[in-house]
Amino acid sequence: MTANKLPRRSKARSAARLAAVQASYQRAMEQTPLARLLDEFHQHRLGHEIEGDEYADADVAFFDDLVRGVDARGEEIDQLLSAKLAQGWTLARLDRTMAQVLRVGTYELLARKDVPKAAVISEYVDVAKAFFDDSQAKFANGVLDAVAGEVRP
Repeated sequence: MTANKLPRRSKARSAARLAAVQASYQRAMEQTPLARLLDEFHQHRLGHEIEGDEYADADVAFFDDLVRGVDARGEEIDQLLSAKLAQGWTLARLDRTMAQVLRVGTYELLARKDVPKAAVISEYVDVAKAFFDDSQAKFANGVLDAVAGEVRP
């Protein structure tokens, strides 16, 4: 299906995933308190225009779950991810945006069993493509697939 023919819920969830990665990045970089961060996204980003860019309407409840979940389960998520990286690599060595793509994707694999694992992986590969080239998107695919194999055998 093309993006224009995706069901409304799919578009809203895709927008929520992208926004959750952005929010998680902001939280990691600026240590923005969670309540203020969520409010900022609700009031000023989700479905709004910023500097000429139109932000898509997002599934707000889904966005909130992703951002809160990554925050609450950060240590567990980081342990899972660290175990899937090549020897000598750490999350700290990864690009900070990529780390957030992987964290949010891992949370969704862990906590959102209502979403098929293939859909989760595909969605975060698409999010990675919004920021990186194909080789980095393939990296995200490989790491998330390895995580999925462990948390959703």
